[in-house]
Amino acid sequence: MCSHQTSCRAADTGAAHSVAAHPEQGWTLLCDGSIVFDDTGELRPDGGVVQPRRISAERLSAAA
Repeated sequence: MCSHQTSCRAADTGAAHSVAAHPEQGWTLLCDGSIVFDDTGELRPDGGVVQPRRISAERLSAAA
């Protein structure tokens, strides 16, 4: 069993590890109870939401 707690700072530092991965559905459950989505969004165990980090269309066209 993982020693991380839901209030563990490991979630913020990226130290939490994958407990269950479902790439076909686009999400991964971490040991601290967070759910990380392929679009970089997250659901935290306390109900908090981390919005996906998206690149603006202008930046995408400039990179091409």
